[in-house]
Amino acid sequence: MQGYLSEERRGAVLRDLRTHEGTCSRDYLAAARNVLRELVAIPDLVQRLPLVRKPGGYARNLLAGNDAVSVWAMVWAEGATTSIHDHHCSCCFGVVSGTVSETWYRAVDAARAVPTEEHDRQAGYVACMLPTGPNIHRMQNRGRGEAISIHIYGFDHEAHSSSIETEYTAVAG
Repeated sequence: MQGYLSEERRGAVLRDLRTHEGTCSRDYLAAARNVLRELVAIPDLVQRLPLVRKPGGYARNLLAGNDAVSVWAMVWAEGATTSIHDHHCSCCFGVVSGTVSETWYRAVDAARAVPTEEHDRQAGYVACMLPTGPNIHRMQNRGRGEAISIHIYGFDHEAHSSSIETEYTAVAG
């Protein structure tokens, strides 16, 4: 599954993400931002990869991973949306192409959340957050055509199936 990037590029990405402080440090977030900025600056590199797509939804494509981090290309079909969720690990993402809308939420209780703000993330946008949250959000492709984003999570993809810790239901504020 990690055949999307060449072995050399995969090794360079994982090397650049390695810090002595671990994946919950400011050093790691700075390294992840730098990797994302490099990847979104050359969209042709990502767009020409043989990425899996999911009609009507989003598809996760593992680009690189080890026991500390996983790097995914997400291909968003028109209308694709995630659940409202929080992460158990650091979460960084950058938009390669298209527009991904991100809605932020505030928890009302352990299962419900209200929307607090919304932003359209254009190609070139990069953000990182630590799991010190809550960092509750939902991502959607509301635009025409597909969108592609790169996500770097501070978790071992072989030990966990997802970066999501808690899912919420939206309620009116």
